[in-house]
Amino acid sequence: MIAELFNEPADPATPQRRPLTPEEADRLPHIHRLLLGHYGQPAPREPWDPLTQFIYSLLAGRTKTPSAHQVMRDLERYFQAGPGNWESVRDATVAEIERAIAVVTFPEVKAPRLKAALMGITERYGSLTLDFLARYRTDKIRSWLEQFEGVGPQVSAAVVNFSTLRRRAISIDANHLRVVQRLCVVPRADAAITEERLMRLVPETWDAEMLDEHHSLVKLHGQTLCTFSEPRCEACPLLDICPTGKRNTGELKLTAPTPGD
Repeated sequence: MIAELFNEPADPATPQRRPLTPEEADRLPHIHRLLLGHYGQPAPREPWDPLTQFIYSLLAGRTKTPSAHQVMRDLERYFQAGPGNWESVRDATVAEIERAIAVVTFPEVKAPRLKAALMGITERYGSLTLDFLARYRTDKIRSWLEQFEGVGPQVSAAVVNFSTLRRRAISIDANHLRVVQRLCVVPRADAAITEERLMRLVPETWDAEMLDEHHSLVKLHGQTLCTFSEPRCEACPLLDICPTGKRNTGELKLTAPTPGD
């Protein structure tokens, strides 16, 4: 089964792409510089093994980061599990898993998906690990991961980029998607198409760690200033290059009362 899915090991040479204009080539680096100047250097990530990252990312959807980290601690405590030792979670009942992950959103949906994925990995590879993925092409890895229910481009990108696999990808969560859409960096689309379009703008010098840092900055910006319901456009370090922010602040100025009213 594994051999059939992964018949082309190792990443091929980067395909030729249309040369970017100077403005296009500096679009993401410019955003990165502005966010870096405002928020400072993000704390470096200590990558998990691919399976641990897979479990985290599968459970973290639509869940605030503190709760997502809490659920990993809850799983470790409840099942005496952890990196390199997730078999007890796989072997637990769906009801037991659901109780252990109660802090996340939709635990009743995520519990059966997690159990099915862990069992599926074991059935396909023979043991519960994703370390073997390091031998194969990034696109093959992502396609293989996305066969499991609940695993889409955001989760597969997180596994290949954030884990010890350290491949080039952008995990487009709701915050990242909202920020780039408001900036009009690429045409509006879903997360998968947005990632594909953004990757065309990524400098070839940006490695996996740089993409991780960029995502961390954009996500932080979406969580703090470029929020869903109440964006603080007037305090935004990206205001000068943000059509949405310029429109919002212009509307604010138009509706603000004049002195003496």
